Amino acid sequence: MPTATTSTPAPTIDEAGWERFRRHGFLRLGRVLDNAALAALSARIDAIMLGQVDVPGLMMQLDGGGAYDALPAQTAGFKGPRLDYRKIENLERDALFLTYLQHPLFRRIAAEIYGAHADIGCFRAMFMNKPAQKGTVLPWHQDGGDIWGLDRDPLVTVWTALDPATIANGCVQVISGSHRLGLLSKRGHTISPAHEADHCPADRVDFLELAAGEAVLLHNWLLHRSDVNRTERPRRAFSVCYLDARTRRRTNGDGFPVVFGDGALTAGLAAE
Repeated sequence: MPTATTSTPAPTIDEAGWERFRRHGFLRLGRVLDNAALAALSARIDAIMLGQVDVPGLMMQLDGGGAYDALPAQTAGFKGPRLDYRKIENLERDALFLTYLQHPLFRRIAAEIYGAHADIGCFRAMFMNKPAQKGTVLPWHQDGGDIWGLDRDPLVTVWTALDPATIANGCVQVISGSHRLGLLSKRGHTISPAHEADHCPADRVDFLELAAGEAVLLHNWLLHRSDVNRTERPRRAFSVCYLDARTRRRTNGDGFPVVFGDGALTAGLAAE
């Protein structure tokens, strides 16, 4: 079992790139994972799903194979050796995934968004999966609002393809520029049928097809959705939401793991 990842030297985002992000709410980052790192992360997540690697504290959800409102609950712990998990959270606890999510490019992104001197936390470091000939329809939504129970909204997510992401296998779909609408409801997350009709016509949809190892930067308020997987291979991805480390849960005042800055997690402290 590999114990560390490497990644390609990703370029710094120039001002033109930041302008595209501000205008559209997403920015293709290109290939960030090299072949060795991609193979290591792919093997690691399969080993976690099959129970060959135990990472304490993971939240795991099986795929429901279609309707979003029929999904089984996401709960703590392993649910048997199978490759049809839909979501696995808290992957910052794993050394391989932690090493990748602390890529210098992502540190520069967080500094641009939250300030050069801000400590940066991880709200969600999660595996997202659409198993072969399965997957769940994810309706149009925004990643923010009261549903998250936070004292401030996280603003950016980096989504990395572990397999090719295509229209056929349920790649992410977005509405360019929709983040500039702000949150469409105080609650956030899924939107109303009226908002969908107003803001998500078919001719405005961008399909974020990516090669394996490529990543995309997403503003959390960008309207996005995804479909089921109609192919014979899975569509696996790793998604990390970065936030200001001062963010707290409203319910209990708890913070989040620091990944950049004082007291940041290190691979030596994460599960092997």
